[in-house]
Amino acid sequence: MKWTDVQDIAIELTEAHPEVDPQYIRFTDLHAWVLALPGFDDDPERSNERILEAIQMAWIEESD
Repeated sequence: MKWTDVQDIAIELTEAHPEVDPQYIRFTDLHAWVLALPGFDDDPERSNERILEAIQMAWIEESD
């Protein structure tokens, strides 16, 4: 997965962290959790606030 695979990342995060309410996650935690996902293989420096916000929004939708 790459940073642009927002929906796939959201699904993986939902499965990896079912106890977390994604509305209240800090971007620093989100960044670290994405990097720790199995199959994630992208440059940590390529993320930005816009990408992390898109992942957070997709995760919120996935959790509903």
